[in-house]
Amino acid sequence: MSDRVPDPPLTRVLDALGVDERDIASRATLTGGTYNTVTRVTLTDGRDWVVKTPPPHTAALRYERDLLVNEVAFCTAAARSGSAAVPRVVRSEPDPASPTGAYLVMTARPGHPWHEVGTAGAGDEPRLRAELGEAVGRLHSVTGSGGFGYPAEPFGPLAATWRAAFTAMTEAVLADAETYRARLPYPVGHIRTVLADAAHVLDDVTRPALVHFDLWPGNLLVTGDPGARTLGGIIDGERMFWGDPVADFVSLALFADIERDGDFLDGYARSTGGTVEFTASLRTRYALYRSYLYLIMLVETVPRAVGPEAAEETWESVAPHLVAALDAVRKSGTTGVSCRTGAGSDG
Repeated sequence: MSDRVPDPPLTRVLDALGVDERDIASRATLTGGTYNTVTRVTLTDGRDWVVKTPPPHTAALRYERDLLVNEVAFCTAAARSGSAAVPRVVRSEPDPASPTGAYLVMTARPGHPWHEVGTAGAGDEPRLRAELGEAVGRLHSVTGSGGFGYPAEPFGPLAATWRAAFTAMTEAVLADAETYRARLPYPVGHIRTVLADAAHVLDDVTRPALVHFDLWPGNLLVTGDPGARTLGGIIDGERMFWGDPVADFVSLALFADIERDGDFLDGYARSTGGTVEFTASLRTRYALYRSYLYLIMLVETVPRAVGPEAAEETWESVAPHLVAALDAVRKSGTTGVSCRTGAGSDG
């Protein structure tokens, strides 16, 4: 986080809200994100906002078009769940052609990113994981009304089936891999075949649930003193889509296995009014979603221009997990994860 002179897009946003310099108590750029420009603005009357404006660059993955449309949809839908952890929309203008530009203003949430806060030593971790499970379960209780896929519709209108939506999502990132000549452990054609051969299991999903899909610790805010920490916020919903709730299990256990996170699963089950079972159908889907996220992580290093060292670090940490996920897709006929809960899919 660092103070800086406001850029023209931020100035236009504040002008549109009737805020001038004398109304601002503090302004700071929030770092740690990878796409939009994020600024925290605290007003003299105590209002605390986060302002997001899109990046000036154009190099991006196909699914990243109009990401702020997704975040508005996420915050709006999350409010229906009764979740107090998700920011509320103050004002948004998702149209890039608008005179004030595309932007999103939302309420700020308290706390610091989970990975920056020590939660193990004071015994906070198990309770926080259970609290997180309950919060995610509430989010998954929200059902979309327009179909499956990204609300920003980067690939066209929302799809009538989850299989159609997820196929478009994976096809897009594979096309990006070809466009950017991204380094992958297998040829694109091979990966496409592996994913397509297992796509029939996606038909088990018949309800478009609210999925955040970026629930890594940096997007989970923790507040409170050691021994009494609590979940302060679930932020950065710009990667959300309407789909299978099990897809959120990937970022919640990015390089691990959500099945081993008993505290989270217990909280999730309490929130959804069901139990979490581990059966065949959703292990395949879980592996498909892991494959999708790992593909994004590898491919995006090219348009992001992260540099050779960072790209190599990403390759070393992500590529083996993509290989394992694709292998799990191929072997999906024997073991699996299924989530039979009040929030979940038919499996």
